[in-house]
Amino acid sequence: MAHLLSTSCSLNFSSGCRPYTKPLIQDSLVFPTSLTFQTSKTPFGKLLLHGGRSQSTCTVHATTLSPSREAPKEPSYGINESSGGASKSQRVMVIGGDGYCGWATALHLSKKGYEVAIVDSLVRRLFDHQLGLDSLTPISSIHDRIRCWKSLTGKSIELYIGDVCDFEFLSEAFKSFEPDSVVHFGEQRSAPYSMIDRSRAVFTQQNNVMGTLNVLFAIKEFREECHLVKLGTMGEYGTPNIDIEEGYITITHNGRTDTLPYPKQASSFYHLSKVHDSNNIAFTCKAWGIRATDLNQGVVYGVRTDETEMHEELCNRFDYDGVFGTALNRFCVQAAVGHPLTVYGKGGQTRGYLDIRDTVQCVEIAIANPAKAGEFRVFNQFTEQFSVNELAALVTKAGEKLGLDVQTTSVPNPRVEAEEHYYNAKHTKLIELGLKPHLLSDSLLDSLLNFTIKYKDRVDTKQIMPSVSWRKMGAKPRTVTA
Repeated sequence: MAHLLSTSCSLNFSSGCRPYTKPLIQDSLVFPTSLTFQTSKTPFGKLLLHGGRSQSTCTVHATTLSPSREAPKEPSYGINESSGGASKSQRVMVIGGDGYCGWATALHLSKKGYEVAIVDSLVRRLFDHQLGLDSLTPISSIHDRIRCWKSLTGKSIELYIGDVCDFEFLSEAFKSFEPDSVVHFGEQRSAPYSMIDRSRAVFTQQNNVMGTLNVLFAIKEFREECHLVKLGTMGEYGTPNIDIEEGYITITHNGRTDTLPYPKQASSFYHLSKVHDSNNIAFTCKAWGIRATDLNQGVVYGVRTDETEMHEELCNRFDYDGVFGTALNRFCVQAAVGHPLTVYGKGGQTRGYLDIRDTVQCVEIAIANPAKAGEFRVFNQFTEQFSVNELAALVTKAGEKLGLDVQTTSVPNPRVEAEEHYYNAKHTKLIELGLKPHLLSDSLLDSLLNFTIKYKDRVDTKQIMPSVSWRKMGAKPRTVTA
């Protein structure tokens, strides 16, 4: 993965540029990354690519790959009608747009006719480099991805490389792009990563909570009408012994009734950061009149969307390791390489799941149906519920149809969680707004297994087993030196 740091993070531009080296993570995670950009009026620099309009930025224009790849004209979506009858495209800033969900979302919205900008520090790629991990799929640099998209579709995606915890950088991005909506994926999203050691727990909370606070302040100061679409997690709720409502619950206590935020029972420092985010967003909606939608997302599986399948350089990442890999994706990789499916503990852990194609669809629906000023909406974003044992059985059945010898083994649960529990979460609001779910069918599992078989030579079986213990966190940090 070292090549990613040179192609994605070290760029040389014309005269007037100066280097800036900033340690992206504290303590044992310090890994200086050099960025080169033009001197700006602020003490912090900004790197802007593809279609930038600011005079204080460096701009790189996308180049076509070949004339044969030009796409036909498509109908336009994401259009706002102005009072004078003229129309303009809605502008959507996708923070974390180089990541698993963010990249698929950015392409989907661009294809639908939205003007899209990606904001990303590229730190997710750095995590792989530090921990010795890699995506099952080879993923191109963000610059090559955007150039390929431009060549195929004629559509530009603007790119701002920087850290949203740096408010000066974020301010410049907001003032330059002027978003109508912000989709915020830009957080450290792994529970195991947050439980490795103290420094990663601290980084997760600082990055996630402070970054979201900066986004809220940027909306307040520069784009008051902007709609925040924030990716939360179903993990905020935990596994209560009552039905999980969508964000709020009406209770009667001592003869009095009120509707209150649903109780949160987070199970990792990552999930706790999401709870803090939700509280901060709810408060600013009340205090400042911000409009926000919190998408409490379930576990995402799959890799292909209509857009990422257009060219190999648009391919999305696919994590299967014990730190970033999710259950179904991991099981499919294990089946493909003949490794037993690793069920944690008793395997009764039940969660909500959804196809990545539904992730991008849900985000689009939230943007097209914005919250009102001062409203904090919560949607539970998943389509089906499965236990770990049920997923293992489904993968076993699908694997046998393909001639695979799929075995299952129970391993000690590295997490602190209930392994058998009641779970019934409501998820009707997005359906009511038009979500058409892609349910986990036999054909979809066949496709997912065939996909993992295609890339099985890239699997590092040493990364499959869980390596992070909730009870023993901090004992053995697994940082790979450069």
